[in-house]
Amino acid sequence: MRTEAISPRYSTLDQWKPQEVVQALWASQSHAVAACLPVLPTLVAAVEAAATRLKRGGRLFYVGAGSAGAMAAVDGIELRATFGFPSARTVILLASGLDFSRGMPGGHEDDADAGRLRMLDYGCDDKDVVIGVSASGASVFTTSAVQEGRARGALTIGLSSVAHSPLIQSVEHPLVTDTGEEVIAGSTRLGAGTAQKVVLNLFSTALMVRCGAVHGNMMVNLRPENDKERQRAIAIIQQITDCKDTQAEAALAEAGDAKHAVLLVSGMSLEQAKAALARSGGVLGPALAEAHRR
Repeated sequence: MRTEAISPRYSTLDQWKPQEVVQALWASQSHAVAACLPVLPTLVAAVEAAATRLKRGGRLFYVGAGSAGAMAAVDGIELRATFGFPSARTVILLASGLDFSRGMPGGHEDDADAGRLRMLDYGCDDKDVVIGVSASGASVFTTSAVQEGRARGALTIGLSSVAHSPLIQSVEHPLVTDTGEEVIAGSTRLGAGTAQKVVLNLFSTALMVRCGAVHGNMMVNLRPENDKERQRAIAIIQQITDCKDTQAEAALAEAGDAKHAVLLVSGMSLEQAKAALARSGGVLGPALAEAHRR
């Protein structure tokens, strides 16, 4: 397995000068990013298929163990703050749970029954999307959870750095980033981890764009929870409507998010805004055009 292989190139790494170590790590990271390029066509197909499920009200499951699972969890957790995706529709299943205060014990990832039963507990079905992340593709917990999701009709996506691994063979959309041997043998938080972060970022961001969370290149589903986010939302509303900041602030206070606030400023009531967005599938453009026709 290439992610676990010991590279002769770095066999004396502990004797290298600090600048040589850093340069080697930088080269490895650059290679990891480049390794993401071949998966883009498959990634596009996965985004399109996932968007169809989420538009039907499905949930997005992130499944993983160890550092790969932590990477997946961070991607999922950020969806609410950045894109307003409901927390209730984001399910994060990590072998060791979400409490990282005591590290991430590795033994749990060998428990196939745990992965399967955790998926059953959430009642995964054919509206849902399951993305499993494992650098080696050999995590038993992750693979069994993904297999259970697929058996119940969910769309399944696998992200790994090893082709033909159990995870990759279990999914409909295999995303293989061939990052090769790590500078430090087996430390997949390095090259493989970087590739995972890149692909997860691309996947979730493109998915949220397809689901209407972005208008132009602005985060219109933003639900501000602090002053910085509130100021950002006000700026978005002003950018789209060319209104005064006081008007934008009042609309945001009433609507709770930038998207509905834009429609309030454009002459709709909150109920009309909700109805217009329901008709447009949550996409602001058509709803805004409807407001302008009134």
